[in-house]
Amino acid sequence: MRRLRLLQIIICLLLSATILVNTTKAQMPQRGGNQVAIMGWTDDTHYQFRNFDSDKNLVIQSVDIKTGKGVLMPASKSEREVLVQALPEGTTLGMNDVISPDKKSAIIIKDNDLFFFTTGDKELRRLTNDKTPEVNTRFSPDGKKIAYTKNKDLYVYNLTDNKETRLTFDASDKIYNGYCSWVYMEEILERPSHYAAFWWSPDGNKIAYLRTDETDVPLFTLNRLDELDGIHGLIEATPYPKPGDPNPKVKMGIADIATSKTTWVKTDYNVDQYIAWPFWTPDSKKLAIQVINRDQNDIIFILTDASTGDYTQIFNERRKTWVEFHEDIYVMKNGSGFIVRSYRNDWENLYYYAWDGKLIAPITNFNFRVTSIDRVDEDLKMVYFTATGPESTDSHAFRVGLDGKNLLQITSGEGSHNVSISPKGTYFIDTWNSITSPGSIIAYNKSGKKLKEIYKFEQPVYDPAKNSKPELVKIMTSDGLFNMPAIVTYPLNFDPAKKYPVIFTIYGGPDSKNVINRWQGNNPSWYSQNGIITFTVDHRGSGQFGKKGLDYLYRSLGKWEILDYEDAVKWLRTKSFVDPARMGITGSSYGGYMTCLALTKAADYWTHGFAGSSVTDWRLYDDVYTERYMNTPQDNPEGYKDGSTLTFVKNYKGKLYLTHGDMDDNVHMQNSIYLISRLEDEGKIFEFMLYPEGRHGWGGAKAVHSKNEANNFWLWNFFGK
Repeated sequence: MRRLRLLQIIICLLLSATILVNTTKAQMPQRGGNQVAIMGWTDDTHYQFRNFDSDKNLVIQSVDIKTGKGVLMPASKSEREVLVQALPEGTTLGMNDVISPDKKSAIIIKDNDLFFFTTGDKELRRLTNDKTPEVNTRFSPDGKKIAYTKNKDLYVYNLTDNKETRLTFDASDKIYNGYCSWVYMEEILERPSHYAAFWWSPDGNKIAYLRTDETDVPLFTLNRLDELDGIHGLIEATPYPKPGDPNPKVKMGIADIATSKTTWVKTDYNVDQYIAWPFWTPDSKKLAIQVINRDQNDIIFILTDASTGDYTQIFNERRKTWVEFHEDIYVMKNGSGFIVRSYRNDWENLYYYAWDGKLIAPITNFNFRVTSIDRVDEDLKMVYFTATGPESTDSHAFRVGLDGKNLLQITSGEGSHNVSISPKGTYFIDTWNSITSPGSIIAYNKSGKKLKEIYKFEQPVYDPAKNSKPELVKIMTSDGLFNMPAIVTYPLNFDPAKKYPVIFTIYGGPDSKNVINRWQGNNPSWYSQNGIITFTVDHRGSGQFGKKGLDYLYRSLGKWEILDYEDAVKWLRTKSFVDPARMGITGSSYGGYMTCLALTKAADYWTHGFAGSSVTDWRLYDDVYTERYMNTPQDNPEGYKDGSTLTFVKNYKGKLYLTHGDMDDNVHMQNSIYLISRLEDEGKIFEFMLYPEGRHGWGGAKAVHSKNEANNFWLWNFFGK
């Protein structure tokens, strides 16, 4: 489910890029591509500025921030571009190939073997030569070694000595070393890790790795086409724990590269718990490991001696609802400790801990959300970070001392702000925009005083016949507790005297806010071109309201999301230009779940829904994600019943179109089949489209087909055409 959140963000960014590329390049605050932008700094007073000359040719200047004078910079290539151009003829970098930390070398995967190339060489150097694929390749921090898994065992290759060393020997179809299980990949370590479950020490002499035992985890089988003859089919079986099922057993090992021996961290292998996201002390002598209990309401950090496996507890966070792993911990290079983002006061704030577990300082204490640590200047004892500020849909840059003193909000004004900091922190350059303005680029000094506006993005002339218009609004929940942010996007030639259909475009999962105050572009979407209002709203559990809102979802997925969305429908119904008889909703994965629930549990509010890859009953999804919010079906039977679309099939009276890929290994097609069966039993009319070989989302011709089906569904049901 976490993967779909990432895909959703990527798709949104791609759609935004598509919209923006079609506009005048020098006038719009595009994200990515050739555009007016701050590229970085050459020193503490000169920034690199990408702009266009009078002939609209792209130029890059080195600009003195004090005088504003700039000089053209010679065309330069990134380190990656230099490496790519140096590759032997016919060799390219693939998505699974790996570049060294210094960007001068790469591991190329070719014919299921590993090849090494470094700038200056004339040809690739073969490292492995066997029938077994090497996967999850990672360079050591110094770039002199690589580690990888093969047949789910862990190996290391010394690039200087040209020697491969096998570090583990007992992998099987259920035992993995340095290779994570499906549920760990999907819900804990995330898909960008591929299936890697190992972590180099800073000095490159040790590797921490997970040992996973899935012997007791039930298998889920998928039937796929036989790629050879397409007749008899093939069975794909994957250990997949559903709520209440046995979990993978895990423990952490620390392999010494010189001796090939593993020291096991002395946690109890038989305790039902999750172990992940380790981080090393700078001297590589100790390893901090995060451990969460099966109920996912208690997290501890343990600090382990890499030579003995003994550990002490250095951090603990417990909540009545749930906790999550900390994925962006900053380790102080001076060895003093680490900085963590924690919900200790119901909002994510920064805390500075020593390695002995003592709190050195609470760095921030906001009633709003810190979203990232951007830079830590250990010499000046300063932390630069991004936070929403009091308005949850905004994004601002801040600076504060490691002791929590001398807080400075660098940026001001509504909208989304992206700051580039000079090397010594003397100057800041803010590129900002909002839903009503494409924004500008502004320079500030270290005190936060505005120096000058470097560039102002031109506000396009609004033409109702060519441009859609978004509006950021707030909608109070019926219990008066949460003022939900929402974006209404009006169609071309909008006439408030007419009646328009509305489509909710949502995802809706816990902590997955979609409403952000940023420039939406000025080009119309398909919906806007076809006379449809689109609507996005964030419910109380979206993350907009911190843990106060999130905790409502505990043991009750589907309840508050739909209740809050119903309040949004009530608000829309008060608008004279909204047609309540054409109230649509669409989404995929959790968004598909919301769509199916809207057409069943809340059938008095929505009339049409297009749902993709939908969860329909939480008993059918994986245990890590589901139990985090719902506990087990045995512990919370009423919550599971009330959160299931199957419970409310009798309420269904609108028009629902379901899609699913038959090879979806994340949200199994079993979910749609269960709902389809109940709909058929109740004599309900609906539509379903199967996508053969489709996983959790699909591309190519099938993606085009799916999009066309959705568009035709809305056109026919809203306009009869």
